[in-house]
Amino acid sequence: MSRAWRWLLGACLLGMVSAAAHSSNPFAGQQSPLDPCYDDNGAARRCIPEFINAAFGKEVQVSSTCGRPPSRSCSVVEREEKPTVRTCQICDASDPRRAHPSSYLTDLNSLHNVTCWQSENLHAFPHNVTLTLSLGKKFEITYVSLQFCSPRPESLAIYKSMDYGKSWTPYQFYSSQCRRMYNRPNKAVITKQNEQEALCTDGHTDLHPVSGGLIAFSTLDGRPSGKDFDNSPVLQDWVTVTDIRVIFSRPQLAGAGREEDPGASSSAMSAYFYAVGDFQVGGRCKCNGHASRCLKDKEGKLVCDCKHNTEGPECDRCKPFHYDRPWQRASAREANECLRQALTCGWRFNCATGSPSHNVDQEEAAVEREFLKEERDYRVTPPPLPPPRHLCAVAQGAGCLRASRPSLDQAPLQTSRPVAFQRWQRSVSVSISPPCPPVPIPSPLCVPLLLLRKYPALSQ
Repeated sequence: MSRAWRWLLGACLLGMVSAAAHSSNPFAGQQSPLDPCYDDNGAARRCIPEFINAAFGKEVQVSSTCGRPPSRSCSVVEREEKPTVRTCQICDASDPRRAHPSSYLTDLNSLHNVTCWQSENLHAFPHNVTLTLSLGKKFEITYVSLQFCSPRPESLAIYKSMDYGKSWTPYQFYSSQCRRMYNRPNKAVITKQNEQEALCTDGHTDLHPVSGGLIAFSTLDGRPSGKDFDNSPVLQDWVTVTDIRVIFSRPQLAGAGREEDPGASSSAMSAYFYAVGDFQVGGRCKCNGHASRCLKDKEGKLVCDCKHNTEGPECDRCKPFHYDRPWQRASAREANECLRQALTCGWRFNCATGSPSHNVDQEEAAVEREFLKEERDYRVTPPPLPPPRHLCAVAQGAGCLRASRPSLDQAPLQTSRPVAFQRWQRSVSVSISPPCPPVPIPSPLCVPLLLLRKYPALSQ
């Protein structure tokens, strides 16, 4: 065989091996990545959405914006190793080049794209200006930060809402005069008894820098239970927000003293305004450890993509028929997956008495009874017959009345009211079956013949 043929044969063999390697799984490109809520063996584990700036791109409601009508404002510019200079500019909402709208608070802000929202000039006291941000869903936040284009306010307050703005709770205060402005001590001590208390600090209230100053509030900083967050319902509630409100209460009155001066001239007060270049809220969509992402539903609302047999906007309840144990938040140690309901006599209930089994505590039994009542499961509730008898506690050899349609599993059978039995009898065809097995089973419905004596309509 010539060298050319040998080379050609070798190339063909190499190509076949390579093709086989690439085509061993023709659907490899179509496979979805592993679900973060389950491990490689399919067992449930805690999963959380990614950490994001929840404020990015969202609308901020502001109580004051310059430019209507056009106004002139002045500020001081610091220069390295050179004297500061005073500069003035025009704010005109009708001119995009001179406008400072609220959308600049949450847009992309970088060294190459510095945009600032700016309030109207503060001509009279009080100097309150409010920013209100709605996140559209419950988030668990880690920080709130504001980067200023003007000097930082001398006093400001941060509030949170957990009910979409219906009520507001103090979150943090900043002021050089905490007691005077907010009736709170400066830098109070946090203990486990007051972990949900808003504090006041004089930090970040200096005049300098006159531009680019940052105020950042960390929601868990200094909170004693922060290191054991999974086991602290108090802090889990503390970091949960749907809306954030920031109130600027007092500007830096440089040159006018640190006291209010309602009679200051317009030319003097033109130097006082609030301007913010970046408003951030860092956190995660609240899903209680049962979802790895949030999506928009049909109505455009942000909801968790729930796993672990949970449901709800925050995966905060178990799906129907998955009440084997009470709902719980997932933790690093336990996913607390909701399990399918599997009620059987003798497991959680003594069917003859309707009381919990000896190895089930009262709380779990209460959950099971609530499930039977609210979810209207296919099992029946104990009839008021002496002696008490649970309907699924069928004596060996007794005849049973069985529903002939599986759809009855979705309908209740209220034995305590004859009307319910009559409605059930009209909608479902029934028949007398052979004796029941000695061990009750979840379905189909089984009713002792003893009930036929009290409700003869059932046998018609």
